[in-house]
Amino acid sequence: MKQKLLLSIIVLLSLGIAVNGFAQTSKSSSSTNKKTSTVDITKSYIAWLSKKVVGQHNGQVKFQEGTVTTKNGVLTGGNFTIDMKTISCDDLKDADYNKKLIGHLNSEDFFNVDKYATATIKITKVLKLTKKVNTYNLTADLTIKGITKSITFPATFKAVGKGFEGVAKITIDRTLWDIKYGSSNFFEGLGDKAIKNDVELNVFFATN
Repeated sequence: MKQKLLLSIIVLLSLGIAVNGFAQTSKSSSSTNKKTSTVDITKSYIAWLSKKVVGQHNGQVKFQEGTVTTKNGVLTGGNFTIDMKTISCDDLKDADYNKKLIGHLNSEDFFNVDKYATATIKITKVLKLTKKVNTYNLTADLTIKGITKSITFPATFKAVGKGFEGVAKITIDRTLWDIKYGSSNFFEGLGDKAIKNDVELNVFFATN
């Protein structure tokens, strides 16, 4: 009788250890599904496009740093810092004209980069679309020249190798961030020198 009782106790203890070990393993496995990845700034950029009544200009600006968060490979958030001093123009091949445009973009008429050296994008809401693979509708706080506005835009995000890649197309009204130079909304008599308010930002980023 004593031997049976002792055997029962040993079995119960063994089951308790096994169950407890399984619970710990499951908890650990669940926690590893959350991941923070660092943006590779050597492969990531924002391509910008600004149109005038006659003509347009386009170029790039680089990221200073960034991170994205995921759970089970699904995007859950992200923070990006943009280095405004890296603004470049791709369409002007004349070096003097190119330098002049970049100088103007860096000035107080536009981004005032001496005072506001960085801009930021902070994802505040993520909606994964179920009808298309790897597609999202994102809401983010965009801060330029110290002014923060909420924006919503479509994006794609997917696993590539050991990291992730994301692409987003954002259109903003620049005047909401106090970039009013050349806008017919604020200046009269501009004619064909007027610059459109909408600026297109095509974002590409890759993580390590």
